[in-house]
Amino acid sequence: MALAANAYAQYANTKANTAKPAELTLMLYDGAIKFCNIAETALENKNIQAANDNIIKVERIIEYLRATLDMKYEVAKDFDRMYSYIDSRLLEANLKKDIEIVREINGHLHAIRDTWVEVMRRNGVK
Repeated sequence: MALAANAYAQYANTKANTAKPAELTLMLYDGAIKFCNIAETALENKNIQAANDNIIKVERIIEYLRATLDMKYEVAKDFDRMYSYIDSRLLEANLKKDIEIVREINGHLHAIRDTWVEVMRRNGVK
């Protein structure tokens, strides 16, 4: 089992290190959605620690995406506002352990990811 986990970790690391910026952004959105799903399930199961841990993982991804915005582009300001809103809602969700807020965030993340996939498709990426 450890060998398989190590092989997967190496594959994932190689994939991340060789990804184009647009693909890396997609991987980050996918990760945020994955952790949001885990947090939602944890809240359903009253597993407060797992919910906390995974909400924090989503927060870190959003913080990274926000920190890497190139603010010389007008669209980056829109993304900054969107990420700021998501970040504030994540904080509230974690403080209140509110599953409805986590579901709201998850919906936003799916919409952002789907839009990103369409942008990539239209620009011939992936």
